[in-house]
Amino acid sequence: YSCMRRENQSSVSEFLLLGFPFRREQQSMFFALFLVIYLTTVLGNLLIIVLIRGDSRLHTPIYFFLSHLALTDTTFSSVTVPKMLMNMQTQHLSISYEGCISQTYFFKLLADLDSFLITSMAYDRYVAICHPLHYITIMSQSLCVMLVTACACALLHTLLLAWLSFFADDTIPHFFCDLAALLKLSCSDTSINQLVIFTAGLTAIILPFLCTLVSYGHIGVTILQVPSTNGICKALSTCGSHLSVVTLYYGAIFGLCFLPSSGNTIDKNIIGSMLYTVITPMLNPFIYSLRNKEMKGALRKLFSKKIYSS
Repeated sequence: YSCMRRENQSSVSEFLLLGFPFRREQQSMFFALFLVIYLTTVLGNLLIIVLIRGDSRLHTPIYFFLSHLALTDTTFSSVTVPKMLMNMQTQHLSISYEGCISQTYFFKLLADLDSFLITSMAYDRYVAICHPLHYITIMSQSLCVMLVTACACALLHTLLLAWLSFFADDTIPHFFCDLAALLKLSCSDTSINQLVIFTAGLTAIILPFLCTLVSYGHIGVTILQVPSTNGICKALSTCGSHLSVVTLYYGAIFGLCFLPSSGNTIDKNIIGSMLYTVITPMLNPFIYSLRNKEMKGALRKLFSKKIYSS
């Protein structure tokens, strides 16, 4: 009946985000935990940006990508986590129709940007190790096309979503406006949306992942041809942090998409989404600051300036 009325699309003024399936007595504990995680994410990634911008030795393409990854991760978490925390604290679960559509757009945009930036960093390591003499020339033009592609994918999702009508039951069993959950609430034909999801998934997730694998495949072949052990260790040290980020990011996404569900599918989706929207952005600064000599040096330089000035 609601789909027979076209005006039903505009009559859906808000959605209800059910959030995590916690018991009421557990809400305070998890609210504090997620608040600490979010603050750590924001402060850690902002520190990465400050270190890179403030140290001239880090003004290279790989750290340019890293600073943008830190900015993207901060914004990525900020799209979903503050609303989730507010819902947990106030038990006011509603989000406006416009807010939900906007959250979906920025979530898709920033998720795609994350994927493209991680791939750009893998390609950077490939060029630096396999074609060091052409490094500056090759790495001066790779990011802009990827950013445009990410914006186009996210905008297409949003435009198609805005044309859908929804059932009167507007409850989303998630902690943010997940695109798949929204499509399940729609009483319109979502076949085009599903096709775009599949195509965009190939463009923004699968192809970048394959490019990352190819880049590290070439890196591995090049490393094996290095005669000295020190050369191998040096090459591996430049890739170790990024490989950890790749494992975290794609591991969470592929686990969410492809691993069979052993229990409640909704709980599995929420936990999987939490891994790559909340946990991974928090861990990235630690990975790069603890495993990277240049970042450690920039951090020591920053603290020595603070101590000297005080």
